[in-house]
Amino acid sequence: MPRRLRAATSRPVGTAGENRKDPITMTLAFTPPTTAPPEGPDVAVFERYESHVRSYCRKFPVVFERAKGARLYAEDGRVFTDFFCGAGSLNYGHNPGPIKERIADYLASDGMMHGLDMYTVAKRSFLVALTEHILRPRGLEYTAQFSGPTGADAVEAALKLARKATGRRGIFAFSGGYHGMTRGSLAVTGNGRARRAGGVHGQDEVTFIPYEDGPQGPFDSIAFIERLLADSSSGVELPAAVIVEPLQMEGGVYQASADWLRRLRVVTERHGILLICDEIQSGCGRTGTFFAFEESGIVPDIVTVSKSISGYGLPLALTLFRPGLDVWEPGEHTGTFRGNQLAFVAATAAAELWSDPDFLDRLPVPARRLAEFGAELVAAEPEIVIRGRGMVLGIDLGRKGGGKRAEEVQRYAFDHGLIVELSGRDDEVIKVLPPLTVTPEELDHGIGVLRAALLSS
Repeated sequence: MPRRLRAATSRPVGTAGENRKDPITMTLAFTPPTTAPPEGPDVAVFERYESHVRSYCRKFPVVFERAKGARLYAEDGRVFTDFFCGAGSLNYGHNPGPIKERIADYLASDGMMHGLDMYTVAKRSFLVALTEHILRPRGLEYTAQFSGPTGADAVEAALKLARKATGRRGIFAFSGGYHGMTRGSLAVTGNGRARRAGGVHGQDEVTFIPYEDGPQGPFDSIAFIERLLADSSSGVELPAAVIVEPLQMEGGVYQASADWLRRLRVVTERHGILLICDEIQSGCGRTGTFFAFEESGIVPDIVTVSKSISGYGLPLALTLFRPGLDVWEPGEHTGTFRGNQLAFVAATAAAELWSDPDFLDRLPVPARRLAEFGAELVAAEPEIVIRGRGMVLGIDLGRKGGGKRAEEVQRYAFDHGLIVELSGRDDEVIKVLPPLTVTPEELDHGIGVLRAALLSS
């Protein structure tokens, strides 16, 4: 008989003077609210003047005031542990000290704030830091394009560049993939809800291939691609590029194996197809290495990066590509806010962390604890499926309760001081994204709440 999840009590956490407990003892570290706030949050202005399109505020109905590390502080006095991290935009936590100090110094010096694509000191410093601390240690020689403020902008630039460089139009994309909400990025996005919202109902230039793994089980995607390309009557022309997430996050936390990525790289090189790796949510250390594709040893032709590249939640997006692919004419892909100077300053400080021995030594510690928690869940409830790597954990409830149970877990977590998001086809996967810099106390608190939430659902 499987073991049941067990909760234990502990002293309160989440405020100044947090509890100190034996880190080896896995106890439930959360404080249930003893009384409800005297009144609901003051959201009248949002309800009156903001579009119905807003979503996260409906799941987390509280007005946040400030944040630090893995903690969010609401104006009604409640404290939350953040296992959402701005959908992967806050890998280093909220207001990380070393980056905040660099930003404050730059603001105090009246540093240039808006620069389009002009030469600036801030951009030069970032390009040097990106090269010295991220690219060169990994043997990567990429040209950087500042494509605009969002990950979707980086994807748009990558697709346009691939088509221009090859003279071909087609793109291979993968089921379950998510690449953004603009028209071009939606065309290569498999997420049905996002496509319907964007009015995308099929694209002649995009061929979708089943991912290596998914809700229907494993699939030999590479053999399928090879068969399509080998058959002159397959109806599919040689594409300009293949775009892939080495770790599908919105699709339900499905990771491409190192062998699968290597096979994909071989096929694309054989046929002269450009390989685009979308590292917008899986990059910047989320999987334990800076890029998720590093584990496989491949070198993509193009890489899209955004979200946590600024290290502070400031908008910044990069399209990285082999220098030989730089076929742009001046001004062919522009954007008013592609020169976010404050983001360059923050991103420089964030890049330097990847040469800091103390930072690198601490990285594996919370990742191991998160993996242990996943194993504990499966041992206690075998119907639960766990996927993930590094500092991302997917708790798949598709076999036991599905999206309804996942929503109940999310709601319980919020009521007990934890912010966590859902993913997957039917929101059946709890996507756990603590900051890379989470403290043992913060991590234990979140784990305890999740354990109790699963027990109660």
